[in-house]
Amino acid sequence: MDKLKRVLNGKDAEEPGPLAEVIDASSLSWSTRLKGFIACFAIGVLCSILGTCLLWVPRKGLILFAVFYTLGNIASLGSTVFLMGPMNQLKRMFEPTRLIATAVMLLCLILTLCAAFWWHNKGLALIFCILQFFALAWYSISYIPYARDAVKKCVTVCIT
Repeated sequence: MDKLKRVLNGKDAEEPGPLAEVIDASSLSWSTRLKGFIACFAIGVLCSILGTCLLWVPRKGLILFAVFYTLGNIASLGSTVFLMGPMNQLKRMFEPTRLIATAVMLLCLILTLCAAFWWHNKGLALIFCILQFFALAWYSISYIPYARDAVKKCVTVCIT
């Protein structure tokens, strides 16, 4: 029946290849993509809030904060994969305009986890969390036209 529909619609009468079948089977509807984005973003925000609450736990609080804050940022960043698709997301992340922001953001994510788990240095973990926040903010505003220029102008006005 599918073959007949393709012929009547003027599409190729040949059977689709295995790659086309995988793409058709894995493509999501817009409503499913939106639900996935909202769920993943909500999990990211929840992890970040949980990390902030765990900051006040004695002795291990800062490490728990660093881990949950990083996981929250990864989930929030990953939520956009639902909207754009994984390959389009990767292509846009590594465009020349946001290459440095992406590299700094990913480096801060990795260094935060290294400081928390391997180096056991709470001060470094906190510094990397702060850098992570600014790197993710700078990366995020790269998707808004002229937002980086506006932020640069505001910072220079505040500094001078």
